[in-house]
Amino acid sequence: MLIDTHTHIFASEFNHDRTQSIERAKAEGIRAMVMPNIDSESVEDLLSTARQFPGYCFPCMGLHPTSVKDHFEEELRVIDAHLTKQKFYAVGEIGIDLYWDKTFIQQQREAFRYQVKLAKQLRLPIIVHARQSFQEIFDIIDQENDSNLTGVFHSFTGTLEDYQHIADYGGFMVGIGGVVTYKHGGVDKVVKHMDIDRVLVETDSPYLSPVPQRGKRNESANLKYIVAKISDILSVTTNEVANITTRNAVKLFSLDLR
Repeated sequence: MLIDTHTHIFASEFNHDRTQSIERAKAEGIRAMVMPNIDSESVEDLLSTARQFPGYCFPCMGLHPTSVKDHFEEELRVIDAHLTKQKFYAVGEIGIDLYWDKTFIQQQREAFRYQVKLAKQLRLPIIVHARQSFQEIFDIIDQENDSNLTGVFHSFTGTLEDYQHIADYGGFMVGIGGVVTYKHGGVDKVVKHMDIDRVLVETDSPYLSPVPQRGKRNESANLKYIVAKISDILSVTTNEVANITTRNAVKLFSLDLR
């Protein structure tokens, strides 16, 4: 049994075969999917997918850093409003992304800190998007971290030092995705030093397809390639990787698997 802890199965890329993609995932042992939100425009698709697949697709609510612009406060009000209306399993996807554009770095910092504080109030984990921004994110979590803050650094691509910083927080895990299978991705060199009790597996579908599916649309059925690579790196069985990472996901997100 596996849990895809980060998928955008609600995205338009799956509009023509969403049900079939989920059936393929189930056939590969995927027991559940955790769905992080992007922004106000994605909420309707997120919620409709959660309603269509109850107990299987678990929704999260947050504002993605690449959607943080001049009027990000309005976006955050939408996030706030939804978090009071129904059950969500994390505040996410949130963070800082300095890869594409550094224009709104200050707004990204403010939006991230606001959502971190919100998650602590709601006792929900956070799903952290960190792209060329580990230090900026650490600066904030170093100040905000306490016993009420838990979460995952999704699609981890950092250094061993970055991983150790995350591990030292106590309540955080790292999400390992398709990049671990890339020849020059570098993640494999860090994974071999990881405590598997801090590891979650994810696809980030429709993005970051693992080898041998790289270049194609990603989907949760491809999680098996990521698990196989982690198994090889850590010299443990694929069943062990599946069992431990599933347990980690259920614990972090408080998932009720029916």
